[in-house]
Amino acid sequence: MKTSFLGAALFAMLCVPAHAEGSFELNSPDIAEGQQLDKQFVLQGFGCDGGNMSPALEWRGAPEGTQSYVVTLYDPDAPTGSGWWHWVAFNIPAEVTSLKQGAGTEDGGMPDGTIQSRTDFGTAGFGGACPPEGAVHRYQFRVHALGVEKLDLDENASAALVGFLTRANTLDTAVLTAVFSR
Repeated sequence: MKTSFLGAALFAMLCVPAHAEGSFELNSPDIAEGQQLDKQFVLQGFGCDGGNMSPALEWRGAPEGTQSYVVTLYDPDAPTGSGWWHWVAFNIPAEVTSLKQGAGTEDGGMPDGTIQSRTDFGTAGFGGACPPEGAVHRYQFRVHALGVEKLDLDENASAALVGFLTRANTLDTAVLTAVFSR
């Protein structure tokens, strides 16, 4: 039993594409790692009074074989038992390496072919930070480099379904985590 487990683990390690750790990076001119989000990136609703604007994002160092990207914003600290999906955008073409500020809004100018699907707010597109008063929440912006050209889903796909297919096709992931409290 131990031998087959070790053999499976070794096989899985050998099947992972070679890619220098830490070479896939996500940055933003609007937000900084571990720093408080500005009000413009806070939700307008649910008791919050922000600009509900998605920040500009820039990434580099994607692994060889990248055919598309998925961008997500997730709050693991939401008091739901399952976190909170604030943004889910997929089928971003491989030649795209940045999103401008506001790209996640309805007329924000996402790259052609990109689909923004339902968030935990029940709608597609970016939904800003809005933790309960007195709480500090982490907001994890992620860019996943995928080895497939597209996920065969539409704007009605749940964040969980997009996440499942994303994980199944991810070559590498870059993360930028900001915080917010009110």
